[in-house]
Amino acid sequence: MASFDPAWFGYGALLLVLATSFALDLSHVRIGLALAALIGLPLALFHAPGAGYALLVGLILAVNLGQVGRNLVGDAKVTFSAEEQELRRLHFEGLGAGAARRLIDQGHWISARRGEVLIREDQAAPSLFYLADGVATIRREGSDVGTVSGGALIGEATVLDGSHATGTVLLASNARMWFIPAHALRAYLAANPAIAAALHEGFARALRGKLANANARIADLPPIA
Repeated sequence: MASFDPAWFGYGALLLVLATSFALDLSHVRIGLALAALIGLPLALFHAPGAGYALLVGLILAVNLGQVGRNLVGDAKVTFSAEEQELRRLHFEGLGAGAARRLIDQGHWISARRGEVLIREDQAAPSLFYLADGVATIRREGSDVGTVSGGALIGEATVLDGSHATGTVLLASNARMWFIPAHALRAYLAANPAIAAALHEGFARALRGKLANANARIADLPPIA
């Protein structure tokens, strides 16, 4: 039977480094490098021409394991208020605790009064809004066409690309909201592409929910004579 070629440890480590190069999240990069170093360590210890190779691979393993551990400990210490936790559960579920904390901190919590206009028809959404409590009316060409209530995102369909909204959204009651200005959100996501991917998933989920609600309202309308 053919003996095992220790070079396979090196091939495995290089393949892991290749896979890691596609990762967007820094924590995933650190995990990939640590695994690659762990796989390559036996080759460096027993088959490398000098001890320096093993020392270098060991340092790569130690540094990245240390960073992964520090991130895990940091995430464990992150706290959220009740309304922040609900926002995360509904729309930022794909983000880790630390990433969600940093994203929420880019925005602001406010209490708003009934009648305030959040988004105007045929204009770009100025911000992404999360309606924690309250009711908002959607109006198109002067006619009310629907409502959204507590737990909804507002502006998620257009806030990232700056396209114009198809309707006006105004508060039908006093409300509690979180919002982040559109320019600040776009800049933050450009600098954090891993967060952008998770946020797109949350936006798609919110849009599917709105579409389902709209279809339910249409199904409840009486037939046209």
